[in-house]
Amino acid sequence: MLEHFDPNSIQDIAGARQAIVMLLNLVEELKQENEQLREENQKLRDENQRLKGEQGKPKIKANRRSKKKATRDHSSERERRQPKRRQKRSKASTIQIDREKVLEVNPEQLPADAEFKEYAAVVVQDIKVETDNIRFLKEKYHSLSEHKTYLAELPAGYQGEFGPGIKSLAITLYFGANMTEPKILEFFHNVGTQISAGKLSNFLIKDQADFHAEKDAIYTAGLRSSPWQHIDDTGTRVNGQNQHCQILCNPFYTAYFTTEKKDRLTILDVLRNFQERTYQLNAETYQLLQTFRLPVKVVRQLQSFPQDTALSEAEFLGLLETHLPDLGPVQRRRMLEAAGVAAYHAQSEFPVVQLLVCDDARQFKWVTDDLALCWIHEGRHFKKLTPYVPYHRQLLETFQDRFWDYYKQLRAYQTNPSPEAQQQLALQFDELFSTVTDYEALDERIVKTKAKKDSLLQVLDHPEIPLHNNPAELGARQRVRKRKISFGPRTTDGANAWDTFMTLSATAKKLGVSFYAYIYDRVSRAYQMPSLAELISQQAQAHQLGASWEPP
Repeated sequence: MLEHFDPNSIQDIAGARQAIVMLLNLVEELKQENEQLREENQKLRDENQRLKGEQGKPKIKANRRSKKKATRDHSSERERRQPKRRQKRSKASTIQIDREKVLEVNPEQLPADAEFKEYAAVVVQDIKVETDNIRFLKEKYHSLSEHKTYLAELPAGYQGEFGPGIKSLAITLYFGANMTEPKILEFFHNVGTQISAGKLSNFLIKDQADFHAEKDAIYTAGLRSSPWQHIDDTGTRVNGQNQHCQILCNPFYTAYFTTEKKDRLTILDVLRNFQERTYQLNAETYQLLQTFRLPVKVVRQLQSFPQDTALSEAEFLGLLETHLPDLGPVQRRRMLEAAGVAAYHAQSEFPVVQLLVCDDARQFKWVTDDLALCWIHEGRHFKKLTPYVPYHRQLLETFQDRFWDYYKQLRAYQTNPSPEAQQQLALQFDELFSTVTDYEALDERIVKTKAKKDSLLQVLDHPEIPLHNNPAELGARQRVRKRKISFGPRTTDGANAWDTFMTLSATAKKLGVSFYAYIYDRVSRAYQMPSLAELISQQAQAHQLGASWEPP
């Protein structure tokens, strides 16, 4: 930074100011480097102590939040949220009344002229936890002429030695209330139900084909309900192995998918609900290959393959092995991604997502026509800056105030969009993110944000899309909580069950449906409640989340 700086060149106020600015930025750089070296040095000391069989520096949490800890809080809820007036709503109207009981006044307490006026209603909520064990006496007949025995069948939903109530409650407690299997087992034993750990586990993960089909229907209806979707991912474990959980959602549903990888091809698999992979060579493929900078000779070789035709994975990989056997792993992956994206956009069997609301992860790019980046994620980058110099802290705070003021203007635009406001906000974006300060780290961050203009301002063309990806992050948080409590499934059936029932639970909550009542309705074979997929379709028609995509 000071390579070309000569103190003798300071002859005016401007030169002195420039020198001071350079020195302050150097202080920031050295301070950050010093903290990194301190942390690395402490880690080396701890490792040295561990190798000697001793303990490292103890991690003692502070009693209350320190200023240093506060600067590492990357949440932007306080800045982005607009305060709302809180109104307490009455719950009495939503409480289901199961029975009524008249309470009489003791006649001995009443004077002679007492006259009855009315009943004063008081609603008291309570619940009963008791067994409902049934001994079924099944009629049995035998025909000598037919040599056949006729036996009465159990009612719908009663299979084996446990009824639909136990099965539904087990699923609700495990996936809806995040209880562990041992605690659920303990609960059942306390109320007098004799059930083994193996049987309980089977209720949760085995023979769930009907519910898996419901999840598929929910996902298809969710994708059809709007041209845009939220997406995010979080870590998960299956049988002790690290994997990934993909979360897709919109206001009507949330769906979970456990995957071994989280690359672009995996995202395509998720968007197509793991239908068989297909590849296609067309104009979009070659445009992506040009973006990926594949060699011209490789592209020319691809032009000899079948064009504008959907190829199965076996067919496409066979062509690559025959005609391009020396292809490098990176080039091969890029080719599969480009042809996979093109095939996804060309197919019509499954709903195609037009826009993803997400963070800036690489695997989401180029999968859809448009990408809307999360403003909360972008604001987090600025919040991660930890200037040491007070002057730099003031510069950062001033810019963050301007950042969130602009965010609030975008929110106001969503409620009342217009071409004039759209043009004005686009100009204000350029002005805001062309700001140059005396804090170099802040300036570098501003330049990086400005480069994302198209993705950050998708809301100007599509006012109905959210400015943040919080719904997907909240969905990921549910998976994290489940992972912390139950660690993770140990089999593929278990992973599928986690995905299916977490999808049903989260979607039922968004639609205002009781998860337990829905599960009981399906387990008991009553089917009196409409499917969640039907409710999603109804909500989509009522709210029109893709209005800006409709032709004028």
